Amino acid sequence: MKLIAGLGNIGDKYIFTRHNAGFMLIDSIALNSNLTFRENSRLKCLMTNLRNGVDDYLLIKPTTFMNLSGEAVRAVMDYYKIPVEDVLIVYDDISLELGRIRFRPDGSDGGHNGIKSVIQHLGTKNIARLKIGIGPQPNLPSEVFVLQNFSKEELETLKGAIGRAKEGIVCYFKEGMAAAQNKFN
Repeated sequence: MKLIAGLGNIGDKYIFTRHNAGFMLIDSIALNSNLTFRENSRLKCLMTNLRNGVDDYLLIKPTTFMNLSGEAVRAVMDYYKIPVEDVLIVYDDISLELGRIRFRPDGSDGGHNGIKSVIQHLGTKNIARLKIGIGPQPNLPSEVFVLQNFSKEELETLKGAIGRAKEGIVCYFKEGMAAAQNKFN
């Protein structure tokens, strides 16, 4: 089983905020596959299963809010016995231009509290991730900028990035990180 965790904030007021780009990607995958999420309060997330031939994917959206995302990721990994090599974390990146995506095999949190929590709870920086660009950041504090809604024009740009990201995820799980980076970064 593979785990794809989209990071974001739960609740209607956050649905179209920049910080929810990870949720938006997970929602798009589920929508295209006619999947519905169910809440698992014990594992602190909304979850659904995607069966694709021989592969089984668990899609999750933590209900812990962004800054505690690692709690849900760790709980799901422990419960389903998913090794870190089979986990992909999807989240927004303020330093990446809107419409761009970037696969990374590891690295620091880059100031992102959601991935910081994941790194802390997993005890490693060696976790595969897919960043979705939401930048550039205007002259606003980052905590203000990430909680703003996307404009209609920005949502159109984001829609294209989400489409590429879905193709990239398929590539990543079939061909590996290097192939995904070469084709989609």
